[in-house]
Amino acid sequence: MTDGPHSPAAPRRPGAHLLDALPAYPLASLPARKRELLQAGVDLIDLGAGDADLAPPPRAVERLQAAAADPRYSRYPFQLGLPAFREAVAAWMERRFGVSVDPFQELLPLLGSKEGIAHLPLAVLNRGEAAILPDPGYQAYRGGVILAGGEPWLVPLRPEHDFLIPLDRIPREVVDRARILILNYPNNPTTASAPAAYLEEAVAFCRKHGLVLVHDHAYSEVAFDGYQPPSILEFPGAREVAVEFHSFSKTYNMTGWRLGWVAGNREVVAALARIKTFVDTGVFMGVQEGGIGALESWEDWVPGNVEVFRRRRDAGVEGLRAAGFTLEAPRATMYLWVRAPGGDSGAFAEAALEEAGVVVLPGASLGEGGEGFFRIALTVSEARLREAARRLAPLAEGFEGTAAG
Repeated sequence: MTDGPHSPAAPRRPGAHLLDALPAYPLASLPARKRELLQAGVDLIDLGAGDADLAPPPRAVERLQAAAADPRYSRYPFQLGLPAFREAVAAWMERRFGVSVDPFQELLPLLGSKEGIAHLPLAVLNRGEAAILPDPGYQAYRGGVILAGGEPWLVPLRPEHDFLIPLDRIPREVVDRARILILNYPNNPTTASAPAAYLEEAVAFCRKHGLVLVHDHAYSEVAFDGYQPPSILEFPGAREVAVEFHSFSKTYNMTGWRLGWVAGNREVVAALARIKTFVDTGVFMGVQEGGIGALESWEDWVPGNVEVFRRRRDAGVEGLRAAGFTLEAPRATMYLWVRAPGGDSGAFAEAALEEAGVVVLPGASLGEGGEGFFRIALTVSEARLREAARRLAPLAEGFEGTAAG
């Protein structure tokens, strides 16, 4: 068969305009390169993804196992999900933050907080409206806004502002076009914590300008030295404008379970629930049952798990400082945010992988505002963190001054 004037045209790639606008996802090409190095016999220390090597609470596993054997839990959960899960989450919010939420009107189970965060712009953002986002930041923020037809307005998180979004410096024309402000404290990747006065200011800012305040609180329980990160819903007026996302992934080492929730403003929660009726049929009720077991473990199990991360934090900070790197000891999260020698985070991360066998996340992969830093995840033992620091020490010297800071 030969091509002629009536030959069918090649199919147009669907959604190309949206796909082309999406940023490259961090670590997307890493698994293939890791596999090559492992096959070559390289002893890799993977500090890239925030995926802890620790076990979930036994009570969560036991509840999941029992539910998996019960046919009632294998029915469609829909967005209502397991009522007992909603009630357990609401009780935990009251116990932890002193915040009372209606479990059926102001709370929604999620297939992990990432899913809810990415879908939220579809529920509240009109096409062409702006969303004010942290840069660097979790890529689901930017991706969700783009897929909803919105405009991401990225605000660099810089040391001179304590890695906070300086709300008073956002151009008025941007604020007037914006519909969403996303905050994430304790912050990934910078590890920054937000003072209570700043969070109160953010609530007032959103009330004044008619913005939906989205607070990603995935690291609320991974905090050290007596620090207890507050909920955005604790602050006056927050219920009028704010929703807060929580996850079981980091607190309970349940990254693969895909379970989280959103709580707060009932109109926003209802709008997200309506969107989700068209894209999923709810979280497996057996996983929600496991989530109840995790929440039951909060008081007696979580402190020991957090202590593991605290020891790893101290080992990583001590080792990296001794190796010649500059970093602060974070009050929260499971990461370290480290200045990249020479300022080129991508070049440093490549050298760390190829020359030292250590996987780190270049700050620029999470947004241009992250350039000049790299992130380390506290997902291996203290001994491996010290070994990683030892291996990286020659790069701390060899990269000095090789690029603009």
